[in-house]
Amino acid sequence: MNYKISTDPSARLRIDKWLWAARFFKTRSLAADAVGKGRVRIGGEAVKASKDVRVGELVQIEIDHVLWEVEVLGLCDVRGPASIAQTLYAETEQGRARRTAEQERRRVFREPAVVLHGRPTKRDRRTIDKLGRED
Repeated sequence: MNYKISTDPSARLRIDKWLWAARFFKTRSLAADAVGKGRVRIGGEAVKASKDVRVGELVQIEIDHVLWEVEVLGLCDVRGPASIAQTLYAETEQGRARRTAEQERRRVFREPAVVLHGRPTKRDRRTIDKLGRED
């Protein structure tokens, strides 16, 4: 298949379509949902799914509480292989440093609530009450 990547500064593409083509999200509807929830910003401003993105713009994408900061290098309106998708953007040095620091922090520090599933049991409740009591 012929993947036409546009690097023309005047070219435009919907942000949800670009996010899908750049493989940040598996489906275009997931990309549109993320944009609708304010997890995608262009130039620091929250946008709608119909907002056009251009080459050279800075896009911030929050995926699973991890912030990606990328510069748009190219536009492609079809989803291709990962090798092609990676040519559509370049991660900024600041963004990469922040993202790797956050991943390292998550690796070292586990969230205490991760082991909890659903409501506390009667035994859990007694333990919680014991900890909260001041005798």
